[in-house]
Amino acid sequence: MADKKKKPNIFKRIAQKFKDVRQELKRVIWPTKEKLIQTSAVVLVVIVVCTILLTAIGKGAGWILEKVGFYDQVNETTVTETIPSDSSDASASESAPAESSSEASGSASTEASASEETTPSES
Repeated sequence: MADKKKKPNIFKRIAQKFKDVRQELKRVIWPTKEKLIQTSAVVLVVIVVCTILLTAIGKGAGWILEKVGFYDQVNETTVTETIPSDSSDASASESAPAESSSEASGSASTEASASEETTPSES
């Protein structure tokens, strides 16, 4: 009685699964070439339409948020620069306020790069 409940070894079980899959695939009704092309075309059209709709919604929402002022940045931080009082750096210190005021509406990365340009580096 114990022999009836004993499982076959792993290789026999794997072979049986492959036989079952093969039998099941024989029962499948495969589509014709025309039906396959038609179905694929429908899927591609749906993908294109969804892409256009989602892009339009995204661009429209971005435009609305831009008009409302959602993307306006408020610069509340002030950047102070320490420039040595060396006579050769006097021209750099005179141009620094002009660069800072023109970059007030720019991004923080341009402000950081401008401060690196005006700071002298001695080797």
